[in-house]
Amino acid sequence: MKNAHSFHIPVMGIGFTIDSPLKVAQYGIDSVVSLVDDILIEKLRKIYSEKLEVPYKEISDKVDDFRAKRITSYLNFIQEQAEKKFNALKNVTTETTEALKDYLEMLPESSILRKEFTKLTTKDYSPSKLKDWAHENLTMGSIDVNIMTKIDKENFLNKEQLPVEYNDAHAALRGYAQSSLSSSLVLSAGLNSRLYSYISNFSDFYPDENGIIKKKIILKVSDYRSAFIQGKILAKKGLWVSEYRIESGLNCGGHAFATDGFLLGPVLKEFKEKRSELKSQIQEFVFSNIKAEGKTLPNTDLKLKITAQGGVGTEEEQTFLLEEYNIDSVGWGTPFLLVPEATTVDDDTLEKLTKAKEEDLYLSNTSPLGVPFNTLKGNTKDVQKKINIDKNRPGSSCPSKFIALNKEFKEAGLCTASREYQYLKINELETLEFSKEEKTKKYNQIIEKSCICVGLGTSALIVNNASTAKTGAGVSVCPGPNMAYYSKIMSLKNMTDHIYGRGNVIDRTDRPNMFIKELNLYFDYLENKLEEVKTSMDKKQKRYLVKFNKNLQEGIAYYTELFLTQKERFVDTKEILLETLEVKGKQLQCISLEIENL
Repeated sequence: MKNAHSFHIPVMGIGFTIDSPLKVAQYGIDSVVSLVDDILIEKLRKIYSEKLEVPYKEISDKVDDFRAKRITSYLNFIQEQAEKKFNALKNVTTETTEALKDYLEMLPESSILRKEFTKLTTKDYSPSKLKDWAHENLTMGSIDVNIMTKIDKENFLNKEQLPVEYNDAHAALRGYAQSSLSSSLVLSAGLNSRLYSYISNFSDFYPDENGIIKKKIILKVSDYRSAFIQGKILAKKGLWVSEYRIESGLNCGGHAFATDGFLLGPVLKEFKEKRSELKSQIQEFVFSNIKAEGKTLPNTDLKLKITAQGGVGTEEEQTFLLEEYNIDSVGWGTPFLLVPEATTVDDDTLEKLTKAKEEDLYLSNTSPLGVPFNTLKGNTKDVQKKINIDKNRPGSSCPSKFIALNKEFKEAGLCTASREYQYLKINELETLEFSKEEKTKKYNQIIEKSCICVGLGTSALIVNNASTAKTGAGVSVCPGPNMAYYSKIMSLKNMTDHIYGRGNVIDRTDRPNMFIKELNLYFDYLENKLEEVKTSMDKKQKRYLVKFNKNLQEGIAYYTELFLTQKERFVDTKEILLETLEVKGKQLQCISLEIENL
């Protein structure tokens, strides 16, 4: 069955979308659950079990394979409860008719289901016919999961290292694989060869003779080359990537994996042009491996989706992406942080988000993963961090240890945001011969790291009135730059109306086009990189900057031609868009000369 909606809700943080399927799946909306924090997952299963009066049996950390078992139990629970809500909606009664109306009223205007429902409910309609129609035509939103491939910490028992399958990402994968879900696994943050090999142990990831895959793989990527390489690696294990989810490198929330200046538009264009080639080449590898392994060979082509996300903010942009690049769905993340009916964000953080302007949203170095991280100024986790620094006790107590990946001081690994690591690193710094200025700079780099693996999940505890005694009440939040243009808390209906052009929730009139916003972000990123290496640039750094600049120039040329040829889209803003591109092009030429002269 075709998806009910042309948008999806991507994973946000650790706790912001952790229970989103319970809120939106019944309305046919796909959402993604983070599998980073099994401690939080277990707490939420207990909380929801009590709320919904479902028997609960704790899975303690003394149980063998507790991480995987917690994840399996939670996902099964979420599925059962979401299906209950969805089935109640389809079993048309006086009590559930409103929910059914909500489902249909949130669909796009072009939806055939909306039109059929209107026909069925005119004058003397038959509730039994409506019920049959609902069961036959309505689809539940997919309960997808996300694994950040790099968060794959090794684990120990009685100081003995456990086998690799007990690593965090491996255990999370097993937890999902052993669940009863039929949905998708979103793999993000790059290649993890061992994890990719491990997927091949689970039959649910392989197609049946009709090409149906119970558990599909989605790769989150920022460029075509990365997609093809990773797709091919998985294909050689007989694993098909059902969807390539293309995300802007900088105009997104959470961790920002900047490309080498490849802008979203040109990347989407490349996927559009090479879609058939990508599908046929990768499918050939998949079928060849399946045959060699003696597994069931599909008697039909496998299905492929291309989707996009990052900075989308209007119906015009959404429709343009769908039509110009033939993509299957558009991800709307950041704005949904202001929709309590879809995500889980505490009141204090909601208020901060509604007031956020461009200058409050910045790319920080606070993530212990060492990847630039989108951050909101004044978030309570950073306030807590500053208090610790002022007490001369920088760092976190590290209660969860999910990002304890640094092995400078301990074989078991430490998180660079932890108090223990920062204490050892600062002591080491004292023994090194640096100028006072350089020492201060390095000290600030050490203490800048924040305990985000806890902070990104705390909202879910606060909203559900659960104890934060062990973790602290500080909340990290990671909206994309797009948050600056949304300034009020919205209902789910408000948001879907905005997405499909039936309403407008943006009060500001100065929001830039998503492609221009991304270009500006890459421009700032290039200038910062140039500033970093000005005094001591080597040949490798120079080659990188030259390539980056060239890719941006090619992106500007592409957008100029694209906007010039538009007859229906961006008509009102075309002149401003072209003027901005011209100015940026000239500025890039100046930067190019500056790089050449260094």
